[in-house]
Amino acid sequence: MRRDDLLDAAESLLCDQGAQGLTLAAVAERAGVSKGGLLYHFGTKEALIKGLIERLIAEFDALIEAQGESDYTAAYLKATFQAVESGRLRRWAVVTGAAGDPTLLVPLREAMARWHSQDLDREPDPGMSRIVRLACEGIWDVATHVPDLLEYTELRRRLLDLL
Repeated sequence: MRRDDLLDAAESLLCDQGAQGLTLAAVAERAGVSKGGLLYHFGTKEALIKGLIERLIAEFDALIEAQGESDYTAAYLKATFQAVESGRLRRWAVVTGAAGDPTLLVPLREAMARWHSQDLDREPDPGMSRIVRLACEGIWDVATHVPDLLEYTELRRRLLDLL
């Protein structure tokens, strides 16, 4: 069993059942492994949640980098749409899992501070870039809770036009 498969099972449980459904036994069952197999990779529920957060940050950083944009905000915007349209990065599910222990969210808070401040001083219009980055947060939130509400193509185009 791969570590990512266990994290996928945990994300899936969080999306389906919320934080109360995230138990080591439930993750092991969803992943189709023994609890001992899960414990080999994640010794505690907190370690599992930490793994979810670390993976989320690393995957989103990689998405931003993969955009190949010289303008960080454009890369951030495109990465956001790629993440929400694919459904692959279930950020709010991860946050829900960590809600019981705010210290688990520290790495995500640090990443968000970096994402929202990085290279702002190099943008043509730092104020508009900040607005676009904040709009991305709203898009991610709505896409998580009501995915069919947004028309992504038009919204992406209009936000890019603001830059």
